[in-house]
This record gives sequence, structure tokens and C-alpha cells, in this order.
Amino acid sequence: MQKRNILKGVLFVGIGASIYGMLATFVKLAYQDGYTTSEVTTSQFLLGIVGLLVLNFIQTITSKKALPSPTSKEVRNLMLAGTSLGCTSLFYYIAVQYINVSIAIVLLMQSVWFSVVVESFLTKKIPNARKIVSVIIVLVGTILATNLINESLDLDWKGIFWGLLAAASYTLTMFTSNTLATHLPVFRKSIIMLLGGSVVVFAFLFFAQIGPLHFEGLKSFYLTFTDNTEHIHSFNYSILWKYGLILSLFGTIIPPILFNVGFPNAGLGLGSIVSSLELPVSVTMAFVLLGEKVIFIQWVGIILILFAIVLMNLPKKDKQLAEIS
Repeated sequence: MQKRNILKGVLFVGIGASIYGMLATFVKLAYQDGYTTSEVTTSQFLLGIVGLLVLNFIQTITSKKALPSPTSKEVRNLMLAGTSLGCTSLFYYIAVQYINVSIAIVLLMQSVWFSVVVESFLTKKIPNARKIVSVIIVLVGTILATNLINESLDLDWKGIFWGLLAAASYTLTMFTSNTLATHLPVFRKSIIMLLGGSVVVFAFLFFAQIGPLHFEGLKSFYLTFTDNTEHIHSFNYSILWKYGLILSLFGTIIPPILFNVGFPNAGLGLGSIVSSLELPVSVTMAFVLLGEKVIFIQWVGIILILFAIVLMNLPKKDKQLAEIS
């Protein structure tokens, strides 16, 4: 029975990671159709909230026992944590405006070693040798996967900037989502976090596309770190039915549900290894649907990053022996 539960957990996490890995390709396709970053993120979060509200309602009326409700403090903390979720989507989607999806996903994966740094800071302990080696492998893999050794390569620094910001925000999301209000049903917890993220997303919508840029300092920052295409037209509502549904399903509904079901069965270590499928799936989708060029040395870098994730999450030998006995 235990082996069956582990297999179920691995399957759920693997499917969730694969679906999430497809997301950036559809964002890129939306850009090619003339939609803006604010339209993409707004449609994803808006329809995501609606979808989760429906699922939460169905779960509430069909549940045989009363479901736990969050306290006001938990709601506040989850909404605050959810802002990092909104920032991750926003920063990641801005990044793919300037660089290939295959490069953006590699930058997002820097959260692997970002998390090691954060963990070391919080625990005030130096990482063990295996984690340090894993971080070095990730950095080497990143250099290869982004093809930085190619002198003729011209990477847009704006894309790198936003990609690394997305990785930092993603790291914060992982830490908070795994520690806050773990007793709540997945739909209720996800809705509250999405509401927190939507504050960031809707603020960006107003700032970038609806409202004027009042302050010269903010205007200067906006024009420096993004392009000014957001002001070309008012909000295009066709994004809701053309891309919004698939973005909300692939970004804010299906993967979180599968992860919350899969991780408890697979375990955090094995689940983290399986969730790294997001990287090759994202690169493959960009290669097939967008025609992005991915050379051999980049695949070598991707394999190195995956190896580092496996190495970092493998259980210690004494722990394995304890489990066997």
C-alpha cells in the first residue's frame, strides 16, 4: 500500500510539473498574438480565482464533515505569501518578452540554489558538502544551458534581470506555501494565496495599461526595465477566452492541486526531484511549438541542473538504512 501511495504521489507531481512547464510557451504565443503582460497575468489570475471558487463550493457542499476555516491571522499571512506568487508570474512573464523560454526557465531554476542560501540564513548553519557541490553544479549547468560561453551570444539583460527576480520570488513562494496553514483544504488555501497574488497583478494592470504613470521616478524605472508596449491599447478582453482559460488551468488550478495531493505521498525529497521535470518539458515545448533553437551544450547544462536537483534531494545513507530496517 505504501509503495502504491508513493507511485501515486510521483505520478501526480510529475503531471503537475509537466503541465506547469508548458505555461511559458502559451504566454509566448499570447505575446505573438499582440497581448500584453498585464492582460496575460490578469486573465490567468482572474479565471483562476473563479475556477477555484467553484471547486471550493463543490468540495464544501459534498464534504461529509465540516472543512476547517482559516483564522484572520492565517488569511493575512496567506495573502501576504500570495503576493510572491503574483510577483513570480509577473516577473517570469516579463522575462520571456526579452529572452527565449528555454533560457527563462533555466533562470527560474536558480531557485534551487537560492533556497539553499535562504535556508542557510534562516537556520544560521553552513550548508553541507553535498548541497554546496549541488549549487556549484547548478551554476555550471546554468552557464552551459544559457550558452553564456558563446561569445557571439547577445542575451538581453532585461530578460536576465526579470528572470532572476522571478527565481527569487519563486523561492519565497516555495518556503511560505509549505509552512503556512497546512491544515487547510487545498482549494481554500489556494484561493487566499491567489487573492494576495491578484493584488500585485491588478496593481500592475492599472500601473502599466489603465492608469497613467504619475510619478517620474516610477515612469523612469518602468521604461528602463520594460518596454512601453503596454500602453498601445486598452485591455483586450478576448484574452479571457483565447488564452485565459488555458493559462489559469495550467498555471493556477491544476498544478497546485496535483502538487498538494502528490507531495504528501511522494515525500518532499522525491517530490522535488520529480517536479524538476518542469525544466525539460518547458524547453521541449519551446523547441517544438516556438521553434526555439536549443543546441547540444544547452541540453548538457539542463542535464547538469537536473542532476544537481537529484543530488540535493537524495536521502542520507543512514536515513535510507533506517527506512529499510
